[in-house]
Amino acid sequence: MSTRIAVLCSGGGTNLQAILDAIDAGEIDGEVVLVLANASRAYALERARARGVEAVFVSRKQAGSAEAFNDEILRQLLRVRAELVVLAGYLPIVGPQVVASFPHRILNIHPALIPAFCGVGMYGHHVHEAVIAYGAKVSGATVHFVDEQVDHGCIVMQESVPVLETDDADALAARVLTVEHRILPRSVSLFCAGKLRVDGRRVFVVE
Repeated sequence: MSTRIAVLCSGGGTNLQAILDAIDAGEIDGEVVLVLANASRAYALERARARGVEAVFVSRKQAGSAEAFNDEILRQLLRVRAELVVLAGYLPIVGPQVVASFPHRILNIHPALIPAFCGVGMYGHHVHEAVIAYGAKVSGATVHFVDEQVDHGCIVMQESVPVLETDDADALAARVLTVEHRILPRSVSLFCAGKLRVDGRRVFVVE
């Protein structure tokens, strides 16, 4: 039976699209049953609607508090009986009630090589600007399980890219995004196939 996947987004949803394309190609034994965004104009919602996938906007402002906001996120995830939650460019910090309900069942994609350039405030272009300002020679992307600390959960997959002397944040972001579109669907595929085993902080791929 295919895995029921919920995808949380904040923006354009290109990583969501990569997952949908991988499902179409038979590379993921799963079905996206919900796309949830915290921004009403997130193009990810349009991508979902175009595919006939339920698209839901949840407003942090209307919720009134981080706890109430995450309570609503959790309610939506439980309502669709999600088995895997994927954070695909999702900016809010996931609440402890959500993490506790989906242990080792929430995957996040981060646009750097954790544990470098991660944590509170390190998202989107802030990451790439920090990489360039530091003078790092390599960057990349990381897929990790989510725990109650920001960008801290055990690492599933990483891939590096060079940082070129001519790079600005946009150029580096584009190179990293190509990697994201490769390793996030691959990680989702392995999860859905039951091939990920967690031992402490280490994640092993089992055949």
